[in-house]
Formats: sequence, C-alpha cells, structure tokens
Amino acid sequence: MKPILLLYAILSFQSVLAQHGITGLVKDEETRQPLGGCVITLLGTTRGSITDSYGRFKLKVKENDQCVLSFLGYQNDTLAITSAKTEYEILLTPNHKILDEVVITAVSKVTLIKENPISVSTVTPKMIERANENNIIDVLAKNIPGLNTLKTGPNISKPFIRGMGFNRVLTLYDGVRQEGQQWGGEHGLEIDNYNIDRAEIIKGPASLVYGSDALAGVVSLIPFVPKEADGKIRGRWLSEYQGNNGLIGNGFRLSSGNTHWLWIVRGAYRIAKNYTNAVDGRVFNTGFQEKNASALLGYKTAKGFTHLNFSLYDNLQGIPDGSRDSLTRKFTQQIYEGDQDDIKNRPIVSNAELNSYTLNPLHQRIQHYRGYVNNYYQLGKGDINMLIALTQNIRREFNHPTAPNQAGTYLRLNTINYSVRYNAPEFSGIETSAGVNGMFQNNKIKDATNFPVPNYDLIDFGAFGVAKWKKDNWTIIGGTRVDVRNIRTYNFYTGTDPRTGFDKQVFPPDTVGATLQFPAINQSFHGISLSLGSTYQLNEFLNLKFNFSRGYRAPSISEIASNGLDAGAHILYIGNPHFVSEFSWQEDFGLFTNFSELSASVSVFNKNIENYIYLNQVTGTQGKTVTDAQGNKTFQYQQAAAQLYGLEGTFSWKPKNIRGLRSTIN
Repeated sequence: MKPILLLYAILSFQSVLAQHGITGLVKDEETRQPLGGCVITLLGTTRGSITDSYGRFKLKVKENDQCVLSFLGYQNDTLAITSAKTEYEILLTPNHKILDEVVITAVSKVTLIKENPISVSTVTPKMIERANENNIIDVLAKNIPGLNTLKTGPNISKPFIRGMGFNRVLTLYDGVRQEGQQWGGEHGLEIDNYNIDRAEIIKGPASLVYGSDALAGVVSLIPFVPKEADGKIRGRWLSEYQGNNGLIGNGFRLSSGNTHWLWIVRGAYRIAKNYTNAVDGRVFNTGFQEKNASALLGYKTAKGFTHLNFSLYDNLQGIPDGSRDSLTRKFTQQIYEGDQDDIKNRPIVSNAELNSYTLNPLHQRIQHYRGYVNNYYQLGKGDINMLIALTQNIRREFNHPTAPNQAGTYLRLNTINYSVRYNAPEFSGIETSAGVNGMFQNNKIKDATNFPVPNYDLIDFGAFGVAKWKKDNWTIIGGTRVDVRNIRTYNFYTGTDPRTGFDKQVFPPDTVGATLQFPAINQSFHGISLSLGSTYQLNEFLNLKFNFSRGYRAPSISEIASNGLDAGAHILYIGNPHFVSEFSWQEDFGLFTNFSELSASVSVFNKNIENYIYLNQVTGTQGKTVTDAQGNKTFQYQQAAAQLYGLEGTFSWKPKNIRGLRSTIN
C-alpha cells in the first residue's frame, strides 16, 4: 500500500509542477479598448477567471490547455496555452449579428430579436458613444429606420415613429413612463443624455405590456447599472464641445458593487448658446442650461434584486418665436406686452446677444423629479417584476418681457406609476406572462397668466396576458390586453388681474364677471388591444417575420379639454370633449438576413386608424391664418379616419479584412 501512495504523491507533485501561471489582457479588436468582465474558462473544466475593469486576468494552467473566452456582444475565442509563453493579449471580435441580440421591452420575457415577430430595434452603448448628436433621441434617429424627430432647437427632440409622435409614442426611462406634458411640440424629454447605456425601440402597437399611448410604438431608454462585484469604486468623466452652438457639456459617474450591494451617483451640466443654420446664422433664443443628478442603491441575491433610484432634471430653455425685421430679415425680440407690442416693429437682436450664453428673459424652466423602486425576483421556476414610481414635472414658461418673473404657463404634474408582471414556468413548450399596470395623475395650474390645459385627475389601469410557443424553426407570440382610463376636470374660471392687466384664475364664489374657460368633464375610455405574430427561420442566415396587431389610445388632456395659449409654442389650442378613443389595425411583414460580413433587412407595414385625432390650423373667412398681435396661431383638434403605410430597410457591411470599417445604410 505504501508504494502506491508514494507513486500517487509523486504524480500529484509532478502535476503541480507542470502547472504555471499566465496573465492576459483582453481587448476589443476594433477599438483596442480593454474588456472588463470577460469570462475565461479552461476547456473541459469548470475552472477559470474573469477580467478586471482593465481587461486583465490571471490563471493557473498546464501546457496544451485551452481557454475559451466569452463576452456578451462578442464572438467566442479559444486560446491555446504553450509552456514558452506566460503573457497573452487577446482581441475579441464584436458580434454585429443584431438578430442574435436580446430585447426586454417588446414582450414580457427576454427574447432574441430573431425570434420576435414584433418590429423592434436596439441601440448599443457603442452606437451611442460613436454618435455625434445633441441628445439621445437624435442618436436613436440616426441609427434606427422609421424613427424621426421633431426638433425645436438643439435640446428638444421629440421621437416620431413611422410618422406619429406626441402621445402616440410612449417613452420609458428604466421602465418608468416619461410623463411631462408631452402633448406640446416644444416639450422635450426630461432625461440625462449622458446616462443612457442602451435603448430599444418598438415600431407599431404590438407591445401589449404598456397599453395606451403606445399606438405608434415605444422608446425604451435603459440607464447604466454596474455589473462588477469586486467592491472597487469606478469612475467615468465625459466632456464634450460642439462648435455649432458652443455647447459645453460635462458629466461624471461613480459606481461600485460587491456580492450583494451596488451604488451609483451621477451628475451632468450642459450649456449652449444660440445654434447656427445655413439660412439664418445664429437663431435667436435657442440656448439652454441643463443640470442633472441621480443616484441608485441596489441589493442583489442569487434570486433577484431591488433597485432604489432617484433623479432630478433642471433645464432653462429659450423660447424662440422667429420674428424678423421685414427689411434686413434679422431676428427681432419682444420687449412690450399686448397692444403695445407691434410684431412688425420690434427691435433687432444685436450680435452680442446672439453670441451670448446668457438666457433671454423669455424662456421656459422645466424641472423633473423621479423616485422609483424596481424589483425582480425568481419564484420557483417563474419570476416576478414589480415597479412603483413617483414623478413630478414642473413646467414654467416665462413670456412676459415687462414682468420677467411672472410665468405665463405654470403647470405641476404629479404621477404615480405601478407595474406587476409574472412570468410563469414553461409548460408544454409554452411560456406565459401576465400582469397589470397603470398610473394615477394629478395636474394643477399654479400662479400663471396663460391656461392651455385645465386641472385634472387621471386614473389608468390595464391588464394583459402574453404567450410564446417555439418549435423547430417556428416561433409564435400572441396576447391580449384590456385598458380603462378615466379623466376628470373641474370648472375653471379666469378673469383680469387689475394690478397687472394679466389673466388670472378666479375661485368660486367670486366668479361674477369671470369667464368659464374650462367646464368640468368626467370621461371614461376603454379598449382592447391584441397582437399575434410569427417568425420562421428559413436557414441560418434568413428569417421571415409577420405580425398583426390592434392598438388602442385614449385621447390626451389637450385633445379633449385644451382652450388657451401655450406660450412656449406660440399656439392657442382648442380641444373637443366629445372625442372617442383611437384604434388601429396594423400588419407588419419583414425579411431579415445576417452573414459574417453583411446584414440587411426590409420591412413593410400598413396601419389603418379609426378616430384619428389631428391638429388643424384655424383660418379666417378668406383662408388667411388667424393670429393675434404677438403672432400666436390658433389650432383646433379634429377627428377622422387615417391610413399610414410604408417600407423600411437597412444594410450593414463590415469587411473582415479592413479593420475598423463598417458601412450602414438605414
């Protein structure tokens, strides 16, 4: 027995001697940036290592061992070990096959794009970093076909999907509805552009998870969350300068995480003067000053996580009116009120004012505060996701040159969002999900002189169910949803303030001689949405997709109740309390292909909308535009049937033999 034990000890000692340590550095093949979090596994074993934030790793190996390197978004690679070498540099090739990417927005569970019949696109962190745009929505529009923007200056870009926007495009920030008076053309998104890590865009009413206001689609913005668990504090500083409007931006991020806890603090500041175009030169009153701050505290286990988030947004934004001198075509500015303001004889803006970072007294201030808790935990073989969020949006538009501290429009919007979603265990090859979500909303007019929309309370509730079946090359996803929304407004009286000459709110019982600007409304809307689609994988490179869906949208508060001037847009809106809900029927068909160096897609869609609500400019008896002394126009909401159809295509070529080159056409 002793000789056998001695032989075993000698063999074990020789095995240990045969092992040696190696170090390595893992980088992106294109950018040569280190890849932290890359997994290195010894082939045929469970042993391995993970690269640190600098892309470095250490590992005990033997001669002729093989290491497999894997990292999300990159092609796997295999490293052969030799005794003569102890240091290695490995370049991983990015995987540009977008059909193999996963999305979380369009359906209830994480799904491969190639298996999802819904038209959904992703924008990666690398695409965001490489784009040279003023804001995140411009970045998305640059990379996604069918997504366009409505711009009011460089800091306001509203998303439009396949020709529709405003309350028909639902924007999400980390799963929370972005609610901030989005019915206005000059009302941008209240987000920190430096904090968006990736985005997902759904085209069409196929998302059953979110309900009303997603008739055109969904823009889901996903902020950065640290994945490291080594307890080290990591920092990031981002600075930018843009010559067109002298934009100066700075943002920072500090984050850390260990086995159970993680945290982030972030801040950003951006300032810009008037932007320039080829026709007008510097466009007066388009500068802005924007501040952002946010924090996250999270707790995680093997079963899930809880994230507590806070953020604040504060933006001072000029209000351009476009008035010009009739002879020189130079910009002019308003310095008087009412009848004393002759739009044809306003003073010309000086070059010093055009090139200044100082904001004009006529500007808007938007503050957006957000606090929310996001929870995800496994329950047996299923999982549950719960979210509760409280947001407050404060919008003040200062449009009185003789009283610069008096807000023309002053709205405060409080919103509570809630969502509960359960993903059941797979049964007989079918994955099912069910959930409820909605919101409570209260809008209140503060100390203002213009009243575009009334005070209101809104209650929204929806319930949905989704199922996914996959077999061989077929994937079928379908589901249905029921929504109910109630909007209640109250009698709102206005009169003239004898001290200032401006309009003001008048409260009962002192309403003698006052005007009932907003009569009380109590309306309920309801609708059923559905979606059924399929994908078929013809072969390794080709996928066919088809989806049929019915969408629902309740009218917004401005469409049913507006009756006043929106000072920022220079428009007087008139709503209609008799509007009914919009419904759409849409068909999507697409062909997608992916090869090692080339990927392409083509999609066609057709949408028929019942009770489509649109704005129509009010004209006089001779067809001339109706305007007041300040050039404010009047628009009235109307309702009719509509049809939209179109074709989209993408083409991307990345030759392997030309490093760093990639050509994309949308």
